[in-house]
Amino acid sequence: MIVVLIANAVPSTSWSPVNDDIFQKVFGLQGLAVFASMIAYLSAQFIDVRVFHFWKKLTKGKHLWLRNNGSTIVSQFVDTATVLILLCATGAIGWDRFIPLLENGFLFKVLVALVDTPIIYAVIYGLKGKIEIAHYDED
Repeated sequence: MIVVLIANAVPSTSWSPVNDDIFQKVFGLQGLAVFASMIAYLSAQFIDVRVFHFWKKLTKGKHLWLRNNGSTIVSQFVDTATVLILLCATGAIGWDRFIPLLENGFLFKVLVALVDTPIIYAVIYGLKGKIEIAHYDED
């Protein structure tokens, strides 16, 4: 981020195919995007942990697929919506793009969550017996 800020402050050379205006259009909103992303990430992580443990307690430590996917679906919706709301509210992107970006970003994240579930089960299966994995702790 600092490199982009410095590069943005320095004028382009006369022979550069990328002039200052183009560079600003591409990288000028980078700080805002990083800020929006960090706010969204922190909010989503907080929600993800809470929802995961809610489902863990409700299922008494069973149904890892439900905990993993349920918490990820909720938290990634919050993540995607938060980033887009902040970017739309500041004018970085138009509100007309909000719904398509929300749908596509959220769908991609849900698909990744579904794909990683068998991988999580395989890793846990491989680790059983090698390290102690607590099945269910009521706290």
